Amino acid sequence: MKTMLNIALPKGRLGKKVYGALAKAGYPCPDLLEGNRKLTFENEAAGVRYFWVKPSDVAVYVERGATDLGIAGSDILMEYRPDVYELLDLRMGRCRMCVAGPKDFEDDHTHTLRVATKFPAIARSYYNARSREIDLIHLNGSIELAPILGLSDVIVDIVETGKTLRENGLAVLDEIVPISARLIVNKSSDKFKGAQIRRLIEQVREVVDHED
Repeated sequence: MKTMLNIALPKGRLGKKVYGALAKAGYPCPDLLEGNRKLTFENEAAGVRYFWVKPSDVAVYVERGATDLGIAGSDILMEYRPDVYELLDLRMGRCRMCVAGPKDFEDDHTHTLRVATKFPAIARSYYNARSREIDLIHLNGSIELAPILGLSDVIVDIVETGKTLRENGLAVLDEIVPISARLIVNKSSDKFKGAQIRRLIEQVREVVDHED
């Protein structure tokens, strides 16, 4: 029986785009795009199983060996630092991790800077590198409201087009790091299914290089 590769795809637009690259690379599973509520899909002939997973959970599935591979944003990898191998930048889902705040904001260092974010580890690392004392406020949604309501001075968040910031009177103050989707691999799987994994990666790399 053919050894299967188990792949965690992030639910949503990015996952469908990544699946498109995998299908072109020789790992199709047409049932995946039928619009049903199934979470698992298999193509034994291609030697692959796909699983729809919440984007923030992909790295957990891969790290703990529930799947061999997965696609996770580099923001998630930076924030949670899962014990996995990061083997390919897919150059999809591109955006930026930024510091943002009121357009006229200037940090005068006269008080502890209040920073609201969904990414406390990234924010802390950024400001530690600048020896800036901060009051970290961990929020899970509508980060842009924090400086508007006076809860924070600035925010650290993902910015794609900047439209939401502009519509709320905010602006990018500094770019921390560019973000993109990465193909990650479980360390044990890399050892025991290494040849299959390398073949998949090389075939996907060819598709990505051709389309980029």
